[in-house]
Amino acid sequence: MAEAAEREPADPRRSMLAAGLIGVGVTAAVDEIVFHQLLAWHHFFDRSTSAVALFSDGLLHSAELIILVLGFFMLADVRARRALARTSAWAGFFLGAGGFQLFDGIVDHKVLRLHQVRYVDNLLPYDLAWNGAGLLLLAVGFVLLRRARAERAPGR
Repeated sequence: MAEAAEREPADPRRSMLAAGLIGVGVTAAVDEIVFHQLLAWHHFFDRSTSAVALFSDGLLHSAELIILVLGFFMLADVRARRALARTSAWAGFFLGAGGFQLFDGIVDHKVLRLHQVRYVDNLLPYDLAWNGAGLLLLAVGFVLLRRARAERAPGR
């Protein structure tokens, strides 16, 4: 009879980190593809020439791909060790996605003023939608994190 594969204890921290990186990468990709390329509302750095703006988008795209690949390699490692904590991973994904969205909306848009969501007279609806989406993603992540911790609690 074949031996069953050894199963390590679930690794919620590494599961969350791997999926968190994927969440950051996916959200950056959605921003880059939808808002930078398809809608052409902004570039990563809009305070210079169009050539610099395009170059900055390329740097963002490169960083997003590196983060996605790293996250997927980490996730593959956790799965190979049969130590994936699914709820923790989903929590990490939503926390990473929401964290990126909110960081972009507050730091990149308002503090550093690298770009705005869209260049219109009334930015408020766009800022509210952008940051609201980040807060919603974070809220889902925190609910899932709480559920993951409850699943690991003694006596469960």
